[in-house]
Amino acid sequence: MSPGEKLDPLPDIFILQPPVFHPVVPYVTTIFGGLRAGKMVMLQGMVPEDAHRFQVDFQCGCSLHPRPDIAIHFNPRFHTTKPHVICNTLQHGHWQAEARWPHLTLQRGASFLILFLFGNEEMKVSVNGQHFLHYHYRLPLSRVDTLGIFGNILVEAIGFLNINKVPCSCALPRGLWPGQVIVLRALVLSEPKDFTLSLSDEAAHVPVTLRASFADRTLAWISPWGCKKLISAPFIFYPQRFFEVLLLCQEGGLKLALNGQGLGAISLHQQALEQLRELRISGSVQLYCVHY
Repeated sequence: MSPGEKLDPLPDIFILQPPVFHPVVPYVTTIFGGLRAGKMVMLQGMVPEDAHRFQVDFQCGCSLHPRPDIAIHFNPRFHTTKPHVICNTLQHGHWQAEARWPHLTLQRGASFLILFLFGNEEMKVSVNGQHFLHYHYRLPLSRVDTLGIFGNILVEAIGFLNINKVPCSCALPRGLWPGQVIVLRALVLSEPKDFTLSLSDEAAHVPVTLRASFADRTLAWISPWGCKKLISAPFIFYPQRFFEVLLLCQEGGLKLALNGQGLGAISLHQQALEQLRELRISGSVQLYCVHY
């Protein structure tokens, strides 16, 4: 690379932001690549029994002084006679006109799943799988690069997601090699049956299949001949819950981790790994990220 030569910016598909589990609130983090239409932020947690209010802010920066603009301020309030949600925008230190939504579906003492979906002109919010509100942007979405969570809330997980359809097939033109990592992030649907991740070669042989069965709550490797090898681990796939699968390619096979917990490996010759050409994902999940 010659002096003064500039690197091209990485496309969004290469900007990988891992989920965050059990952060301490108040919590502020950078959103890798910023926000754009088609992105989604997932928030799982619980409202304490004595909660007054909490807020989720999509900010334009993270400075303390001066206070950054807040493009979207999402603020559930529980301490009033009629609990409600306020959305607003802070610009140059001044709040604009409040937008208010009554009939708050979040409840004290209850768990929740909130999805923030960012479109071209507005943000849509669903709570526990049901549409709740939409909020038109008052500042450009492209300015948002920081997420802030404050107040009375217990956060279990935060996910930064892109929407993909299932079944999904991804080409592996060079196969797999030692050191390569496959990362998959998804949300289990409300009435799940199974989830399958498979790797196949050019001849359509499938030497690697990972399957989660919700009927008997098992996770197993499935051989090309249909034999099942159970994986001894707690079953972490729950309806409307987010999960992460990680496959690390190493000499002699693939190591598996779920939500950051190592769960052993499956043996496979290096030649077989190099001949793999397709990654396929199917089942009762909403797929948000595949990185390899």
